[in-house]
Amino acid sequence: MTAINKWFEDKERFFWVLHSAGWAGFALIYYIGSFLHDMRSVFVFVILLNAVAGWLLTIPLRYLYHRISHVSPIMLILTAVVGSYLVALVWTVVKNFHYWEIYKYGYRPDDFIYYFSNSLASFYIVFCWSGLYFVIKYYQALQVEKRNVLLASNVAHQAHLKMLRYQLNPHFLFNTLNAISTLILMKDHTTANKMVSRLSDFLRYSLDTDPIKKVPLKQEIQVESLYLEIEKVRFDERLTVKLAISAEAEKALVPSMLLQPIIENSIKYAIAQLETGGEIAIAATVFANNLLIEVSDNGPGIEIVKGDLYRNNGVGLPNIKERLSSLYADNYTLEFSANEPTGVKVSIRIPYQVIDDE
Repeated sequence: MTAINKWFEDKERFFWVLHSAGWAGFALIYYIGSFLHDMRSVFVFVILLNAVAGWLLTIPLRYLYHRISHVSPIMLILTAVVGSYLVALVWTVVKNFHYWEIYKYGYRPDDFIYYFSNSLASFYIVFCWSGLYFVIKYYQALQVEKRNVLLASNVAHQAHLKMLRYQLNPHFLFNTLNAISTLILMKDHTTANKMVSRLSDFLRYSLDTDPIKKVPLKQEIQVESLYLEIEKVRFDERLTVKLAISAEAEKALVPSMLLQPIIENSIKYAIAQLETGGEIAIAATVFANNLLIEVSDNGPGIEIVKGDLYRNNGVGLPNIKERLSSLYADNYTLEFSANEPTGVKVSIRIPYQVIDDE
């Protein structure tokens, strides 16, 4: 089927095949109809000549329709009617000439007007040809458009997946695998198995979940808890996590992996910098039909200017802004502020949505 599809993707070849097949079908039907009138065998030659004439005379219509494809529908229909009628008149004269010259042995009518007899039947056939031409042409255009949309959607989907993979800090994977290796050398197989299982679950979720879709905050927190439990093994007692998620907020829909880059930044720039350990707090509430999320740490902090980080060379946080902007337009906020007594607080406000709202 693929070879056939590729063969017919050539529009030029596709036209000539259908054009020839259509007129061959006309000749066949005309021949079968001749049995009803008990026509002589020479009539077959007349049928073939008429089919060839129709084949030739309708070709200019194709180029005419191609040139006026940009005009309004009314003008297009009007042109198709006039063009079909003019071609039908010429074809009628040719058909009558063939019939009288060949089948009637050179018969000539008394009045030239008789050469245009049965022109309405010819017009019907030519107009049907024009209709089929436009139907097939617009069907092809629709298929091309659908294919382009599917291709663009597939490319966008792959780009999002790649982008999500890039959000995973290679250092996190390296450090996690190194910690697992250390646990195995220390023969702490139980902890190592738990760490491998959590890493597997986290990676499976991050790679399988469509970044475009939204998930309940409860599910997002569960996945981030896997990530934080892995980091707890790395940092031992140096990492403390506090969660304060209201029952109403748990139902809220959020972009998948929304909190991952924020928490990862807190681990990298706060917890890893503190010898005595640090704390990450995640809170979420619902207020005035908005979901409010806060992620804070008690690290050394960083310079903040007008609610944004003064320096941010990573890809994670800018990616969050782009995703929030594409999903909520201007109906969201993402702000950075100093946490008290130390550290950084990230505040997110997005519209409160639940599954029933989708």
